[in-house]
Amino acid sequence: MMGDGLLYDTAARAVWVLVLASLPALVPALIIGLVVGLLQAATSIQEATLSFVPKLVGVFLALVLFGGITGGLLVDFFREAAAAIPLMAR
Repeated sequence: MMGDGLLYDTAARAVWVLVLASLPALVPALIIGLVVGLLQAATSIQEATLSFVPKLVGVFLALVLFGGITGGLLVDFFREAAAAIPLMAR
């Protein structure tokens, strides 16, 4: 069928868009978690909220800063995928 290649290309692009959309939230959480973990290990302070609150603030700030770019990426992908639906049915 002619739409098979388009379907696979759209699925591959969906995975790539998913990775790009999740990076702005994951990268700050990983970096902040690593820094706080190192500080907790160095000072022997084992408080769970000490790790959670900075990650929450960092992810929130990243989503505020990069939310427009991420939203635009998702909207563009959805438009392209919706436009390709009739072509996949052939």
